[in-house]
Amino acid sequence: MRRLWPASLLGQITLLVAIALFVAQAVNFTLLLRERQAFRFAEVTLPAVTRLVDAGERVTAQRALPADTRLDRMRGVRLVTNRVPTPAGTHETDVETAIRRGFADAGVTVGRIEARIRPVDDAEIRSKKMDKRRADRLRRMGAMLGVAVELPGHGWLVANNPWPLTERGLLWQLLAQTLILYAIVLVPVLWIGRRIAKPLRGLAVAARAFQPGGTLPAIEPSGPQDVRLLIAAFTDLGRRVNAMIEEKDRMLGAIGHDLRTPLAALRVRIESVEDDTDRVRMAETIDEMNATLEDILSLARLGRPSEPATDVDVAALVDAVVEDFRDLGDDVDFVEVARVPLRVRPNLMRRAVRNLIENAIKYAGAVEVRVDTTPQAVSIVVSDRGPGIPEDRMELVFDAFTRLETSRNRETGGIGLGLALARAIVREAGGEITLANRVGGGLDATIRLRR
Repeated sequence: MRRLWPASLLGQITLLVAIALFVAQAVNFTLLLRERQAFRFAEVTLPAVTRLVDAGERVTAQRALPADTRLDRMRGVRLVTNRVPTPAGTHETDVETAIRRGFADAGVTVGRIEARIRPVDDAEIRSKKMDKRRADRLRRMGAMLGVAVELPGHGWLVANNPWPLTERGLLWQLLAQTLILYAIVLVPVLWIGRRIAKPLRGLAVAARAFQPGGTLPAIEPSGPQDVRLLIAAFTDLGRRVNAMIEEKDRMLGAIGHDLRTPLAALRVRIESVEDDTDRVRMAETIDEMNATLEDILSLARLGRPSEPATDVDVAALVDAVVEDFRDLGDDVDFVEVARVPLRVRPNLMRRAVRNLIENAIKYAGAVEVRVDTTPQAVSIVVSDRGPGIPEDRMELVFDAFTRLETSRNRETGGIGLGLALARAIVREAGGEITLANRVGGGLDATIRLRR
């Protein structure tokens, strides 16, 4: 059912209106059919029952009549005593029940009752050579009701009456009405829906294209008043977001400048410390603070990167990062692959790959890096044989300042910004980072970039 339900607002409105009209027409059809059946019972069935009961009362009162006697030439009721009449057609149990009830109310005992309906055509009407008025009425009705009522000891009362086919043409009439309603109601609904949906689709496109800190997509307010107000509110929201990002950049620049200056001064002053051990520890602390500050500023500035995107060979970029780790003596292997061109910001992407490799080295020691390609995407996979990550913490590790290792030792756990920064870089490039535990132990960290 979910697959059949339209995804667009216009499609949903149209389908709901169409269903409502169909249900209304179905209810209308049921009520109209019952009304026509009630009319037929009052105009045809009751008079036929009355004539039969009247004839039955006369027959039982006279006690004896000659065979095939016409009791009422105008009413079409006759008594048959020399045979058992069998009307043709399909049973009409409602008429049979009404006839039996009528005779019971009159106190006349009857036996078997047969009430059957059969359609008649123009050839049959002409063959009976009936008068024009009755022939026209029979053509208009479309069928004949044949009734045979057994009067025990007297014979059978037989009557034939025109029978209106109330259902004939009713279905086609209601179908025509439904189509007319669809044309009258659905066409305006579609027009109004398109008038509303078109600016909403434009707003959706502009919202997807909007990048905080970037140029606000131009979208002209159009459509109904509520939609125009929504578009204007989105435009104002975009301006406020950009203003907040600009203020944030200015604030971060000031913070970076204000912190780097005293840290540089401290680095100079520790040179006067006589104890070599204390001097080294103080220098390491200052370096750690500088690295932390740089990570925080890099994460905060990703919304407005200064580096332009260029076409690079992803395989060569990853190979260069791996070589840097090898030069430091780390156990990092790279699976060679053919050239893989892709448009990215090279320095930022290099940093993302470096962060993943650094994490793998800290927790596993040995790392294998490979580049997988498909027609749709390029994947950079960093694999290790470390302890892995619990499944319930796979997403948590991407939060800033989140560490699985709780000793607060930077050498074994960092400050918890590496994965957060890597994901922010990759998402800014239109990709995604995923983590998955390996069979037999270890972890696969995968950067997937759309081609």
